[in-house]
Amino acid sequence: MKVLVLTNLFPTPWDPLRGAFNRQQFERLGRRHTVEVLAAVDFRERLRGARGRVQVPGLRTDHFVFVYPPRVGRALHAVCWLASLLLQRGRRLRAAGYDCILASWGYPDAVAAGWLARLLGVPYVVKVHGSDLNVQATHALRRPQIRAALRGAAAVVAVSRALAGKAVALGADAARVHTLYNGVDGTLFAPGSRDAARTQLGIDAADAPLLLYVGNLKESKGCIDLLEAFPAVLAARPQARLVYVGDGPCRGTLLARARALGVEVRLQLVGAMPHDALPGWFRAADVLCLPSHNEGVPNVVLEAMACGTPVVATHVGGIPEVVPGHAGRLVPLGDRAALSAALVDAATRPWDGSAIAAHARGFSWEINIDRLDGVLQQATAPANTATEALP
Repeated sequence: MKVLVLTNLFPTPWDPLRGAFNRQQFERLGRRHTVEVLAAVDFRERLRGARGRVQVPGLRTDHFVFVYPPRVGRALHAVCWLASLLLQRGRRLRAAGYDCILASWGYPDAVAAGWLARLLGVPYVVKVHGSDLNVQATHALRRPQIRAALRGAAAVVAVSRALAGKAVALGADAARVHTLYNGVDGTLFAPGSRDAARTQLGIDAADAPLLLYVGNLKESKGCIDLLEAFPAVLAARPQARLVYVGDGPCRGTLLARARALGVEVRLQLVGAMPHDALPGWFRAADVLCLPSHNEGVPNVVLEAMACGTPVVATHVGGIPEVVPGHAGRLVPLGDRAALSAALVDAATRPWDGSAIAAHARGFSWEINIDRLDGVLQQATAPANTATEALP
């Protein structure tokens, strides 16, 4: 097959670390089919200048600049997305002869991709991740657009059962909705020596509990909630350290709040890291904490467990589906006292790292690609290729 992937969740020269889970999935899909990834780049990000190069073996990758009126008209973003795409790449898209489109993100990507698929006369598949349904679909003017995109899709791929249920509730045909957990690269993420990892990272305190956060520094990811819960951990374990791996708009807020709480000396913000640098941090940590406000299934949780590291996370989205009791602790969203207690417990109790890693090995990219391949093959079968006119 010749597959066109449309998404904002993919590495570009302006954000080389973006969408590592999609890069891994599409690279593997490209070993079976001809896959072209066309990534949307926010015009504001484009103006800030390139920060690196992106080369993914086996994929043809390109980008277009997504131009829209800032701060207003969010309900028009899908129209702007499609107009930006057609003005910059329309002639090539019409001549390419794709068999199907895979849109990875619900709004505006999948909405615009659905309209494009009808223009090209090809089926499309929507992959949803979390806040594209959990947040975007709660807005009155975006919800009907997302609903129409899901209903018109030949298939919907959700990264958790909870998210699959949201897709069906929005109007997707349940027979066409597939739960497909992301995978973990077992050659990269595997158990290893904690002391060796700490030595390599320049962390001196071999026995001090190390709490780790990996992800965007955004309030919706719970990074501030984690910091607010940290003083209770220090009361129980004064030598504990809290490390944030990632970057984002909350960096300054975290530093200011850490000073106000008097925990600045026990906090470390190391910035964003390449994907292949993460295993060392997971092995060095006593626990990964991700108190996110909404999620599908975050890959950092799967990858931490693959390294034998327990997880403390919020009981939201698909996280309860992948974190059993022997691999971590889940707490109610917004309950900072429960979060503090779970962190203290997780950082002080013994864990069976081998059992945690064995559980995580069930999340395989090979299984993921086999099933995604099957979904795409079924979507392009003659019975599923009928398309509707543009509204």
